[in-house]
Amino acid sequence: MPLDPLAKRLLTMMAAAAPAERVRPSAEARRRSLAKLMQFARAEDVALTTTDASMPGPAGAIRYRLYAPAEAADGPLPGFVFFHGGGLVAGSIETHDRIAAALAQVTGGRLVSVDYRLAPEHKFPAAVEDAIAATAFVAARAESLGIDASRLVIGGDSAGATLAAVVCQQALADAAPAIAAQCLICPVLDFEETSPSREAFAENHLIDRATLEADLADYLAEGADPADPRISPLRALNLSGLPPAIIHTAEFDPMRDEGAAYAKRLMAAGVAVEHTCHEGMIHNFHAMGALLPQARLVLSQIGEQVRRIVG
Repeated sequence: MPLDPLAKRLLTMMAAAAPAERVRPSAEARRRSLAKLMQFARAEDVALTTTDASMPGPAGAIRYRLYAPAEAADGPLPGFVFFHGGGLVAGSIETHDRIAAALAQVTGGRLVSVDYRLAPEHKFPAAVEDAIAATAFVAARAESLGIDASRLVIGGDSAGATLAAVVCQQALADAAPAIAAQCLICPVLDFEETSPSREAFAENHLIDRATLEADLADYLAEGADPADPRISPLRALNLSGLPPAIIHTAEFDPMRDEGAAYAKRLMAAGVAVEHTCHEGMIHNFHAMGALLPQARLVLSQIGEQVRRIVG
């Protein structure tokens, strides 16, 4: 299917505004760019309450934002631990507030959005350590958060989905905490090899090769191995026993193929998988509901899938 006309218009505008000579962007430039892009997330009128707080982490307090239905039913609700995207260099609970709120609304549970440490100030494995610690905290304090620990979903978008996948793999290795499902939206899963989709959409498809290279250079300390499954979860040797997976990819996303490959490997390992590749769409499309109608559709679909698994 051809590139969606509305997505094409967005990419054309972004290309026109970009400098003629593309150079590797700085971390600050990437943070500004993502914050601007996330303004296109659609702000729905949702009946939610939000609470900002912090949890203990391996290197100090980790901020989080808890989203809950304004009129919740008695008893604990399903929980969703959410890790925002941004290449592990950009993004925050503020930039992804509308997406987190939308996910909380469509899933009907309580969502914890985690403000993990970012590179280059905090290189690998800081973000991974924070993500694992945050998941353990939510599982251990589920009752006080109003969450049913037996119905816990771990998810994220883009590089946040990298963390979600790693958390699920680590929880399986540690036999705790119990995770009911994983939700990976436009996931980044392989930093070791270049897939055909990374080559085909390396330029002018929202996230380009220069940005991906900059993210990786800022994230990894000297000597880190990109094939480490904590960096490239697609490279894990054994995926058997992982929780059911909800995976959404986009046809014109550089990371499309690694998302599809992960879905295929999970299914081969006996894991239940629902994988949808959205035709005509680009990376991060789910977060641009003010421009792309498909964003609202995919969020609604994710809500249905999550509710089907965790009730």
